[in-house]
Amino acid sequence: MQFDAVLLPPRRARMAAQGLWRDRTINDYLDACVAACPDKLALTAVQVETGGVRRFSYREMAQMADRIAVGLARLGVGPGDVVACQLPNWWQFTLVYLACSRIGAVMNPLMHIFRERELSFMLQHGEAKVVIAPKVFRGFDFEKMITDLKPSLPHLQHVVAVGGQGANSFEALLSGPEWENAPDAQDILTRSRPGPDDVTQLIYTSGTTGEPKGVMHSANTLMSNIIPYAQRLHLDAEDVILMASPMAHQTGFMYGLMMPIMLKASAVLQDIWEPKKAIELIRGERVTFTMASTPFLTDLARTVGEDVKAGGAGVPTLHTFLCAGAPIPGPLVEQARSALGARIVSAWGMSENGAVTLTLPEDPDTRPASTDGCPLPGVEVKVVDGDGQALPIGESGRLLLRACSNFGGYLKRPQLNGTDADDWLETGDLARIDAQGYIRITGRSKDVIIRGGENIPVVEIETLLYRHPAVAQAAIVAYPDERLGERACAVVVPKPGQSIDLPEIQRFMKEHKVAIQYVPERLIVQEAMPATPSGKIQKFKLRESVRELVQGGKA
Repeated sequence: MQFDAVLLPPRRARMAAQGLWRDRTINDYLDACVAACPDKLALTAVQVETGGVRRFSYREMAQMADRIAVGLARLGVGPGDVVACQLPNWWQFTLVYLACSRIGAVMNPLMHIFRERELSFMLQHGEAKVVIAPKVFRGFDFEKMITDLKPSLPHLQHVVAVGGQGANSFEALLSGPEWENAPDAQDILTRSRPGPDDVTQLIYTSGTTGEPKGVMHSANTLMSNIIPYAQRLHLDAEDVILMASPMAHQTGFMYGLMMPIMLKASAVLQDIWEPKKAIELIRGERVTFTMASTPFLTDLARTVGEDVKAGGAGVPTLHTFLCAGAPIPGPLVEQARSALGARIVSAWGMSENGAVTLTLPEDPDTRPASTDGCPLPGVEVKVVDGDGQALPIGESGRLLLRACSNFGGYLKRPQLNGTDADDWLETGDLARIDAQGYIRITGRSKDVIIRGGENIPVVEIETLLYRHPAVAQAAIVAYPDERLGERACAVVVPKPGQSIDLPEIQRFMKEHKVAIQYVPERLIVQEAMPATPSGKIQKFKLRESVRELVQGGKA
């Protein structure tokens, strides 16, 4: 694969001169861990359904990374090849990334909720050579799904199943044989190590174009974010980091996979979100920090509160919960602070940059309740009007950012990079900035619904709705939800003489293999859409009417 990360070279010298790009890869950090603390517990991975637990010291982690790396090389994977990984938060996810980094391959993390419709585009566009997925997870056969797609994916050579049987299993191909002891292992492990500006991660983000965009990151862009992030939160080698948010999101990938290694800290992975299990892990593993979206915080605060009322011990080791993905409701900050006894930190970010703004742990509780934080070192933000002119403090407008962690560009789509000659990135969000430099996201100019921290690709779902034989017009808009922040509502105008209901919409979506989280959860049928004189649907009016109907209990 030839990566067109065109946004990296122009800022290379400036980033290095400012000390923001430190020219270290994950290999350097892992090697340093092995040298300094080889027997320290690096990773604890817990499978909720099976109760399975796997632990690695840093020495064992490095050995397994080498083993899998040589195994991947045996499958024909080399520098610049894409290895797609559709795994939950299992130890194999972490180790596959470390293995890819040993041989210069690029990891493409894929959410395990994705099905044929999403995967067929991403695997084709990213030219994945190998896909690693569970044989079965939560009752679904991933190996069969991807194997069925394989004939339509000319670049895909191997489907590797974790927990599978026979010659194509992860265990038989990668983690079982002692590849690291083979005569050619050291040559394989040293000849193609990537540099800090090589693309190391390809991660897809849902946009407004109807198709996902492939975000390219280097070690320098990722690490220039993680280092100040950890410093602001006062995290170090003594911390134990729980990651229950999916590692196929930047949240899990950057702060649950990479950050613990960079800190020489310990990570705990939870593959299925269950708040009672999270409490058990926080207590048993002495977890000090975690990061997730609002629903996780809501669930954990409620469950811990119930536990304490019943005479439980709470979660005394947890000192910080960072909440991102959507603004935190003010009452939730108070409830969570009281129930958990931990600092609640709010944040805002993008796949293209990682976390951009964070409140400080020292801030009063009013800050995370009313803002999304202030920029990390190496990040600048500004709010402008439609003409690009800076707006006064407190006024809402287009949010632009310029950051050391800005991505290398969208794979094969440089025309969509959205970065001007001065490196300012159009975020697609609306925000205001207060006198202290804290931002508050006030809306989104991009047409995306955020359901529990998961972006719903509105244009793609609308396009599919238009294919239904009973639909004349369709729009997807958000409606508020206390737990998930937002859910998706379909507003439909039926064709003359036709009728449609929500079960039919949901059946149609599932028939087209749409991820279940993307399927509309409400339906409003109308005779006509509010529209501009040119015929464009006025979504702001739809949002207002849907919100009123939902809050009034009429939809």
